[in-house]
Amino acid sequence: MATRKQPLVLGGELKLHVKAGDTVEVIAGNDKGQNGVILEAYPREQRVLVQGVNKRWRHRKPTQQNPKGERIQEERPIHVSNIKLVESGPSKKRGA
Repeated sequence: MATRKQPLVLGGELKLHVKAGDTVEVIAGNDKGQNGVILEAYPREQRVLVQGVNKRWRHRKPTQQNPKGERIQEERPIHVSNIKLVESGPSKKRGA
């Protein structure tokens, strides 16, 4: 499935209403009502990685170091339309 490229804004990146470090609340989906801090933002995909939200299982194949294999649970990115800003993160002053 081919993905459509979004129009470029601000020198090659799309602008999001949130950024890394902000506290957000999930307003839609399975994790509706949960709060978390944004760990990473992916403006081109319009997605953000929120701590403790949208967890999925990942299966790892057995290897010589780990002959049993394993299942680990990790966060996956969520679309920015499904979150709202609760509290802005610490601002970074330029030139200080």
